[in-house]
Amino acid sequence: MTQVTENILYSGVDSVGTKLGDIIQTQSISLAELSGKKIAVDAFNTLYQFLASIRQPDGTPLMDRKGQVTSHLSGIFYRNISLLEHGILPVYVFDGKSPELKAKEVERRREIRETAYTEWQQAKKEGRIEDARKAGQASSRLTKDMIEESKSLLSAMGIPHIQAPSEGEALAAQMAREGIVWASASQDNDSLLYNCPRMIKNLSISGRRRVSRAKTFKTISPEVIDLDLNLKLLGLTREQLIDIAMLIGTDYNDKVPNVGPKTALKLIKKHGCLEVIIKEENKKIEFPYEEIREIFLNSPRIDVSTPEWRNPDLEKLTTMLCSGHDFSVSRVQSSIENLIKKLEDVRGDTQQSSLTDFF
Repeated sequence: MTQVTENILYSGVDSVGTKLGDIIQTQSISLAELSGKKIAVDAFNTLYQFLASIRQPDGTPLMDRKGQVTSHLSGIFYRNISLLEHGILPVYVFDGKSPELKAKEVERRREIRETAYTEWQQAKKEGRIEDARKAGQASSRLTKDMIEESKSLLSAMGIPHIQAPSEGEALAAQMAREGIVWASASQDNDSLLYNCPRMIKNLSISGRRRVSRAKTFKTISPEVIDLDLNLKLLGLTREQLIDIAMLIGTDYNDKVPNVGPKTALKLIKKHGCLEVIIKEENKKIEFPYEEIREIFLNSPRIDVSTPEWRNPDLEKLTTMLCSGHDFSVSRVQSSIENLIKKLEDVRGDTQQSSLTDFF
């Protein structure tokens, strides 16, 4: 199996979710500055990133000799090795059952993937490599088997994972707000709507990346968004930010025609809430905004135990990745050995302890 860990193609396209980028301020932050920080990672969002980006030039995902997709496993293994070596402690939060209101969006995404898959096959057949790569990225599918083997790989690496009852972003936001973790990592701005105090973008794609349709490279750096600071700078409440999000579209509703982030901000600053906008601006709202607002404001809280990080299990990792999916034995073993040595150097001895003892 060909291992791809560098020069990942960067499409420059934001992930799904609310497009708040035009009004939200971000601050660059280095991996070194995140050392010692516990980070709740939006698992589905991150896995889709790996499935989309870790591909061959014609858009074909990484596969083993049996034809099983391994892009997500390669991403999880090598990216988390890097994070751990930087002293960053990730805990992955997996989505549970989506709210019924999201069913329309889930179906829309499925149709997009199916259309992209057909376009990918046609572009490959015609030799249009760049078009094939782009369509291949858009056709990425995350299956139940992939989710389960991702969890197994994380466990073998000593990285904790948590199953959310519903939206993983909501649980990650709760963990950050309660101080269980320092921040939530996702590309989806919906995390902010769930009251996540700090959100980190680009954690899983940071580094030097080749820009698609170009021979140039771009350095992608992690960015942190401070929710409370942004609300203060914008002069908004979280409820008003949620109303802005609904005007420009969320996972639960389509955007209002002819309303972008800046226009939505002006409308909310002028009128205060959606109800007044509907009345004063004669805007036609065809989605259950009160119900959507409730999802973001009052997602069910659950008790979360303090995550524990443990030493990676070299035998399990070798069996799973090398015997099961044709990863290079020498590369997997050297990666783990280098990680353990790095942790031992930080701690100052060679005692076998949990990873949290090193920080």
